[in-house]
Parts: sequence; structure tokens; C-alpha cells
Amino acid sequence: MAKMNFGGVEENVVTRDEFSLEKAREILKDETIAIIGYGVQGPGQALNLRDNGFNVIVGQRQPSKSWDKAINDGFVPGETLFSIEEAADKGTIIQYLLSDAAQISQWETLKKYLTPGKALYFSHGFGITYKERTGIIPPEDVDVILVAPKGSGTSLRRMFVAGRGLNSSYAIFQDATGRAFDRVVALGIGIGSGYLFETNFKKEVYSDLTGERGTLMGAIQGIFEAQYNELRKRGHSPSEAFNETVEELTQSLMPLVAENGMDWMYANCSTTAQRGALDWKNKFRDAVAPVFKELYDEVASGNEAQRSIDTNSQADYREKLEEELREVRESEMWQAGKAVRSLRPENA
Repeated sequence: MAKMNFGGVEENVVTRDEFSLEKAREILKDETIAIIGYGVQGPGQALNLRDNGFNVIVGQRQPSKSWDKAINDGFVPGETLFSIEEAADKGTIIQYLLSDAAQISQWETLKKYLTPGKALYFSHGFGITYKERTGIIPPEDVDVILVAPKGSGTSLRRMFVAGRGLNSSYAIFQDATGRAFDRVVALGIGIGSGYLFETNFKKEVYSDLTGERGTLMGAIQGIFEAQYNELRKRGHSPSEAFNETVEELTQSLMPLVAENGMDWMYANCSTTAQRGALDWKNKFRDAVAPVFKELYDEVASGNEAQRSIDTNSQADYREKLEEELREVRESEMWQAGKAVRSLRPENA
């Protein structure tokens, strides 16, 4: 573990230079990694681990689209693809990658397979942090660890295939074997992390829920809608409004920020753009700061978690979710976006 300086603050990080893939393979050579759930994070982590030479099996409900996807990805029923119960029984490391709601509903089934010395692995701190609400309380004789990639499972896989890495956080909630650190870091390296930074379960879930509802998804969607709608009200065409609101940001400016930072992106824009951005950024910051405070308070209180548990546990949740997503998909802004994407040169 190395100390790295982030803006004047030192943090514990683990890089692939100091903790090699070969070392990770050696640590986990006698382990069977059972991926429970093949939905959002499961495929990326399972495939990356398998391609990196680890012993991976998948546990998934059958029949389901995810079961069929696992077969299409090369997992073989009865050999590397099993029911949730059979995979959990065979696994020495159980990667619990079901949705938060499914983790709650499957917990009574899973916990009987958490025999002494096994490791219970999460990629989200939700179930453990809100254990009084979820009922997910692991036995004391298993390691409880977390590796949380800072992106979707799809992004994790795409970056792995491209020879890159997606940064991840890691945490240890319970070290029953004395090997929890080696296990969690080896798994983090195995799934293809760029580097690993230390956190704990509570901080992971607080930052994750805030980020998803904030700049990663909720806030950015709200800002897109506000600007697009104002441009349309002022007589701008859908194409112009979408290009100025979304396309230029995602295709031109954010790649520059990712490459070298916000200041470098500014330096590669016109002086008029620089001046306007610097003049207006504080207004936007001050306008949304109270919303972020309210959001974090709701996350920390557990209210946001309870809303998710209550909503996601409803029998018709998926139908309601699809209806909400359909409204987004069929809105003028995202229909304009579909048309804009179809006109990109690579799609011509």
C-alpha cells in the first residue's frame, strides 16, 4: 500500500505496479470465486476475472435473461454456471452482486452457505451500512469485503478489453481470517481496477448514493432538461438545443477534462467561453449547494435508502421503472439525441 497526495491530502492507494496480477493469482489460486447475480456488475467482473486466470463460477436464477446471457458469455451449466444456492455452496469467495433489493430478498437463502473462512464480497456498501433496514448481518467468522468500481459493469468490461483500468475503492468490514486485505486487493486487481483507494462501507455508500443522484445521473439530467427547455422556449431548434446542451459536453469537453483536468479543458476553449464559464460557475455552485446538502443529509439519515428499499421491493417495480424510462426515452430532447447520434460520422 502506498501513500498518494491528492490535493494536499494523503490517501492509501494500491496500484498494479506494487500489487501485480501474478501476486493476485497466487493469493487466490486455491479460491473459487462465486459471482452471485449476472445483471449490472456481475458480467464485467466475472469475465475480467475469468480472462485474468481466476477460478470463476456464476450463480443465477433460472430461467432468466441473465442466465441466458451467462451461457452466451461462455459459462457452462453444471460446470461454471449454477443456481444461486449451488454456486454459493461451492464458492470460497461469494461476490454478492445482486441488486440491493434482490440482496435483501435472497439473504436468508445465501447466509446458510457462509461457512467459516469464506469471504463475502460486495461492490456497494448498501446492504451492510443499512443492515438494520436490510437484515443483512453476516456471521462473525467470514471476511466481509468490498471492491466498488467507479463506473458501470459495462464500462469495467469495455476498459478491460481496451487494456485500461477503471478505478475502484476497497474496504474491509470484517477480517475474520487475517487474510481479508490480501483477498480484497487481489480481487480488485483481478477485476481490472486501474488503482484501488481505501474507504469504508459507510463512506462508499454515502458517496455513491450522493453521486448517482447528483452529478453522475440525477443532477446532470436535471441540468440538461433545464437548459434544453430554455433554448427551445427561445426558438432554438431541437438539433441546436441538444448539440449545445449534451453533444458538445459529452463528445468534446468531458474527454478534455478526463484527459488533463478542468483547467486544461478551459485552456482549449475560446477566451469568450473561458470568461463566461468562470463568471457563471459560482452562481451555479451556490444555487445547487443547498440541494446537495439536503441530498447528503437524506442519504446519511437512511431516508434515501428506505425509499429505495420500499420502491424497489414492490411487485410491479420493474413495470413502473420501465414506464419512467420510456418517458425519458420518448421525450423530445432524447429523441433529438437519438437523431444526433445517428448522424455521427462513425454511424454514417
